[in-house]
Amino acid sequence: MPVAAEHVPELRRILATPEVWARWRDEAASPQWPFDDPSATRFAVLVEEAVRGMVQYGEEDEPDYRHASIDIFLDPAVHGRGVGRDTVATLARYLVHDRGHHRLVIDPAADNEPAIRCYAAVGFRPVGIMRRYERDANGAGWHDGLLMDLLADELDQPR
Repeated sequence: MPVAAEHVPELRRILATPEVWARWRDEAASPQWPFDDPSATRFAVLVEEAVRGMVQYGEEDEPDYRHASIDIFLDPAVHGRGVGRDTVATLARYLVHDRGHHRLVIDPAADNEPAIRCYAAVGFRPVGIMRRYERDANGAGWHDGLLMDLLADELDQPR
């Protein structure tokens, strides 16, 4: 479901949890968040009608480089229950089948093993390490990111 104003308080609460804040830090710094970035399409992740996170995508529409990127955060209360895998798989199918993308990318922190396992379960494959890609949670240093991609013809293939 597209993010709506009624989802925002719960999304801000989830972002403030230590596990999520360590990865997303100042995502909601803008008072207009999550409606502040027209380049991102954002959906609330609902589990049994409760807001449990957000997933978003962005699109590169330059014909020679066309692809989509995915980002997700979830309430730690639902970590390890398959919610992330199902959400990423659902969005991947939409981006391939409805939006016509041939390639999707996602870029977890290189040390975020649960996220990497989740994305691999959907079919994303490691492409390479992006060195010193993103600021650390304390903002004092940098950590590596893992670029992963999924090609349309690999979606829903047995793993």
